[in-house]
Amino acid sequence: MNDVIAVAVVLVSIAGGLVVGFVARGIVAAQSVKAAQDKAGRIVAEARAQQKELILQAKEEQVRLQRELDDEGRAKRADLTNLERRLLQRDEQLDQRTDMLEERNRKLLAREQDLDTQREGLAKAQQEQVQALEKVSGMSVDQAKAALLEAVREEAEHDAVRLARAIERSARDGAEDRARDVVVTAIQRVMVDHTAEMTVSAVPIPSDEMKGRIIGREGRNIRALEQATGIDLIIDDTPESVLISGFDPVRREVARLALTKLVQDGRIHPGRIEEVVAKAKAEVDQSIKQAGEAAAYDTGVAGLPPEMIRLLGRLRYRTSYGQNVLKHVMETARLAAVIAAEVGADVAQAKLGGLLHDIGKAVDHEVEGPHAAIGAQIAASHHLQPNVINAIAAHHQEVEYTCIEAPIVQIADAISASRPGARGETMDTYVKRLEDLQAIADSFTGVERSFAVQAGREVRILVRPEEIDDLASMRLARDIVKKIEESLTYPGQIKVTVIRETRAVEYAK
Repeated sequence: MNDVIAVAVVLVSIAGGLVVGFVARGIVAAQSVKAAQDKAGRIVAEARAQQKELILQAKEEQVRLQRELDDEGRAKRADLTNLERRLLQRDEQLDQRTDMLEERNRKLLAREQDLDTQREGLAKAQQEQVQALEKVSGMSVDQAKAALLEAVREEAEHDAVRLARAIERSARDGAEDRARDVVVTAIQRVMVDHTAEMTVSAVPIPSDEMKGRIIGREGRNIRALEQATGIDLIIDDTPESVLISGFDPVRREVARLALTKLVQDGRIHPGRIEEVVAKAKAEVDQSIKQAGEAAAYDTGVAGLPPEMIRLLGRLRYRTSYGQNVLKHVMETARLAAVIAAEVGADVAQAKLGGLLHDIGKAVDHEVEGPHAAIGAQIAASHHLQPNVINAIAAHHQEVEYTCIEAPIVQIADAISASRPGARGETMDTYVKRLEDLQAIADSFTGVERSFAVQAGREVRILVRPEEIDDLASMRLARDIVKKIEESLTYPGQIKVTVIRETRAVEYAK
């Protein structure tokens, strides 16, 4: 019984607990629902407040935009009003200008009518004056105009000729001093150039670094080269070149050839220098022999001893006042042969004397004395003809002539050495330049004959007087000068002289 009661009590307790739990859960749920409802109410209230605020902002923005549009519209209307006012003012100004122009046109028309009336009066008066002048002078208007133009033309031509002659006289007065200055300046420049040409040769090198290798350690390479060749080697600040100085042209050529080979090979030391210098000497000796044989063959001289052939070839490396001596003696031989043939002398001896007259220059740096005397001694030692020896010795008049061939050689030497153009150009070029000068002069209308004189320094032109007057002669001279300057290349200056000669011949009977 007690157990039943205990069980019943437990069941009642359990049931009571369940009821209390359900009641508590219901209370909690009711509170949660109420809290959610309160939160939802707050959110709705906040949303409504924000919506009202946004609506107010939108209305304010709309009001602001409307105000800006109104302001912009008022500004544009004001601009349009100003523009319209300016256009109206401009229209009024244009109307005023149009009225003024119309008034001016009316005045101009009235003035033109007055001028036309005056012109008619002047024309009538001029016509009456011309008729009166024609009646007084006995000439028509055209005849008087032609006479006046002819008088003016003659006076203008005389004035032009007189002015041109005055300018020519003024130029001639100052030409002598100017020519002297030009000649002195040219001589000074030529002296420097020829001295450098005769005593100095330049050897190009790939870079300035090569200069140190040429000098060598403590200068042994440069000393070996100078001792082997007998020349001076100048190594200075000149970029990419080394200068070889010496008065012996053959030694200078040997040194130039040897140094060129050493630079190309790159191996530079005393032993190699001696070997290369020996080879260069052999090559230069062979070149000298070939040059002498070619000179003798070209001039038609046969039977010369080998030693004289070699001395003749040495002249290839010798210059005199800028002229190659070997070419000079060859030209002298040809000129001497031509002169000898004209005067009836021995052509062979004159030719041989001309070819050998400067043979002493091949050794004049080794033997003391004038080159003419040295050359005569060399010719005598090889038992040449006495006339040839005398021609060599006397070509500078240091000894007396003993045969006609001697003055012929001297004349040929003077022609070859001193004639204009001889030292700067060949005979063919010189003659061609003279022919071109005469051809240019003959190409002009009215030229009868032309002559190139003074070795091409002057052209004298004879014109036909019936075709060329004094004024046309001066124009012709200027035109010929201009064409010469455009067509030819020449040293110095060329004088153009136009000669117009009129002869009147009558016979008294």
